[in-house]
Amino acid sequence: MANYYISAIPKRNTRKMAQVTALLNEEGIRLDQNIDYTCGLWSEDGDLVATGSCFHNSLRCLAVSSKHQGEGLMNQIITHLTEYQFEQGHTHLFLYTKDESRQFFSGLGFHEIVRIPGEIVFMENRSLGFDRYLDQLEKESKATSLSAQLKQGAIIMNANPFTKGHRYLVEEAKKQVDILHIFVVNEDSSLVPFKVRERLVKEGTKDIQNIIYHQTGPYLISQATFPSYFQKDDAAVMSSQTQLDAAIFTKIAQRLHIKERFVGDEPFSQVTALYNQAMEENLPQAGIELTVIKRLSQNGQAISASEVRQLLHEGKIDELKSLVPETTYAYFQSKEAQKVIASIKASQTIRHH
Repeated sequence: MANYYISAIPKRNTRKMAQVTALLNEEGIRLDQNIDYTCGLWSEDGDLVATGSCFHNSLRCLAVSSKHQGEGLMNQIITHLTEYQFEQGHTHLFLYTKDESRQFFSGLGFHEIVRIPGEIVFMENRSLGFDRYLDQLEKESKATSLSAQLKQGAIIMNANPFTKGHRYLVEEAKKQVDILHIFVVNEDSSLVPFKVRERLVKEGTKDIQNIIYHQTGPYLISQATFPSYFQKDDAAVMSSQTQLDAAIFTKIAQRLHIKERFVGDEPFSQVTALYNQAMEENLPQAGIELTVIKRLSQNGQAISASEVRQLLHEGKIDELKSLVPETTYAYFQSKEAQKVIASIKASQTIRHH
């Protein structure tokens, strides 16, 4: 029986990373842009025969050379990555895999959350993880038999940070429903940390009645960290993400009796505009209406969180006043905000984070 050894592959090791890329390409997978850690399984001859990577608490870019499949090598990769994740304090793990590999990963202790038949499966290592998340949402909603009779809607927002544009979206959505659920993305890939974003959303809308606040948890992820390595081009990535997002949101909506999802129109990002368009096609199939609300403008320009971050980057705190609610403005004037402002000033990618 052949002997193999497993080892970490630092990003700076361009030679070994080139081998990883080549192996992935052979198996029809692209190297994901979002990776924290990569490992490789090597033969005695120094050939890379299997690889896998992590990003936060997800496993990604898993592949075994077609010449060595059936030898149980993926089990070794998963075991190694799981041990690494546990060392980092991540015990709730997720992975995306091709639909054809679903049964294999089920045998390794992963459970299906949602699936696009024939394409991608989103899985987790807890059998009741998503069900417990839905239970938590229901508890937060204080769900009663009456709630099914009320018109309920939802907004999912990153709010990086919370602006007058976000406030306007909430106000306009609330006019159309009895109860509005606001889900704040708590994946921390943004320049403004989740705890701050969540607080500013709550403080900036506390005067509006019948709003219920939730965290997205690890289930509704951002476009920035959606795994794109299965798809051949951006159009396929958009299609897969939209379908997965719609499938997950549908399960949430069914539990909470949500019939309408609200989004702002997107004059700045073509990707987000296409995403909204795709959601318009997907959600109605599940009986959920998607309503696109025109963005709030100032001097003919739609207000955006990226514009607010740009002003913070340039140290123009006073100019925020016309773009953000008083609660957001007060936060960025406080001593507490200095660390966040410093990270924004240090960032080179203001527009996307």
